[in-house]
Amino acid sequence: MSSTSERRAIRHHRVVDWWAGAWRWVLMAFGAVTATYLLLERGSQGGAMLAVVLAAFVVAAALTGSKPLAIVLFSVPGLLISQRIGVGGADLSVSDAALAAAFGAAVLLGERPYSRSLRQLLVLNLVYQFATFFTLLVNPYLANTMEWFHAWLLVSGALIVGWALGAAGFARTALSLIVFTACVIAVLTLIDAATQYLAGNFGPAAPSWPIPMHKNFVGTVFAFGAIIAFLNPDWVGWTRGWSRLAFWLLIAGLLVSQSRQALIGLMAAVIVAVIRRSTSRRSRYLIAVLLIPAAWLIISMVVDQVQSQNQHNSVFQRLDWFREVYRFWRESPVFGHGLRYWYQPGNLGYQPPQGELEVLASSGVVGLIGFAVMCIGILLVLWHMDPRYGTLAFAIVLSRFVQAQFDLFWVAAQVSIPFVVAGICIGAMAREERANAEAAIGPPLRAGRPTAPIRLG
Repeated sequence: MSSTSERRAIRHHRVVDWWAGAWRWVLMAFGAVTATYLLLERGSQGGAMLAVVLAAFVVAAALTGSKPLAIVLFSVPGLLISQRIGVGGADLSVSDAALAAAFGAAVLLGERPYSRSLRQLLVLNLVYQFATFFTLLVNPYLANTMEWFHAWLLVSGALIVGWALGAAGFARTALSLIVFTACVIAVLTLIDAATQYLAGNFGPAAPSWPIPMHKNFVGTVFAFGAIIAFLNPDWVGWTRGWSRLAFWLLIAGLLVSQSRQALIGLMAAVIVAVIRRSTSRRSRYLIAVLLIPAAWLIISMVVDQVQSQNQHNSVFQRLDWFREVYRFWRESPVFGHGLRYWYQPGNLGYQPPQGELEVLASSGVVGLIGFAVMCIGILLVLWHMDPRYGTLAFAIVLSRFVQAQFDLFWVAAQVSIPFVVAGICIGAMAREERANAEAAIGPPLRAGRPTAPIRLG
């Protein structure tokens, strides 16, 4: 048998083995989903999604023996799903459940010790947690305490999850999963938009199947994915064609969603990319093609809403909310009314649509100072990282902070995704630094081989 025939036979056996293994896991997943769904109350809201989540966790747990971070990798697409599920009477999103499962695995099985950059970010988050701790004492109710831990998980927990993936060598896989999942949602959004446009409805579009999503949520997800695809760091290893296809698909989804906040955040991230790295003339033209229409779209939509004098559109509604939240904050200016106060009877029944205003009403001036220290400190740490890794981390976190000036901040997936990406960048950088240090030291001496004696004289 010739060498070509041998290689072809080897490839054939590998493909057959791969398909056999894949089919075995598909059957296992299907069986787990079916069994879990039948055990649940089939008429309950979110029952099918809960079954899928639990089944994915079972399959990932089975793989953990051979792939220690399988649960973390399986959780990455779940970070981009906002649907609510019920577990033991609690109401949480798929994104929260995925982050919690990934965090547990990352803490137990992730690389140690943490790098200096990661430790700095964790300490900065602790500053905010300490500042908001006082509102727990002043406003003792369960939702306040639960949200305090939840906020820590969305920042520090997400950073640790990203670190575990990057430090273990899964940076490319994890970022690919994020961008691919965002692209799937973008395709669904474009299909929904086409259906709307054919019916004469040119309003914002968002997927209604298989999971209903809000336009601002999908717009934010598209912005995050577009930032990753646009920067396309060399250590990720994507081809230019794939990254461009993903970028323009996500931009199309973002435009039809008409999420102004996400567009503004994306524009800020692109500007940072131009500042931090040298770009060709062609890239500058690409940036102009992106920024000019985006700015025109945002300005025109705001102007149309102001000129309409419709007191119920988003512009005038936000102005009314700002005035109401300001008057509400003055009732407890130092320590605020507690995290998630809008779920408590007798308080304002909505989450303030602006990041600093939400923190101010929730945890007072003390909490706002801690929030400012955390945000500024995190951006400074990421800015001073190696630009090969720090540019993506800085841009995507900055995008989230910029979006929060015009919309909600403490929303599960919209906070955790950028910090997971930042953690991936930090972990990947630490992995490369460790590999370079080991290469500089050289291979260790072979054990059991005595060195020649040194003769004097």
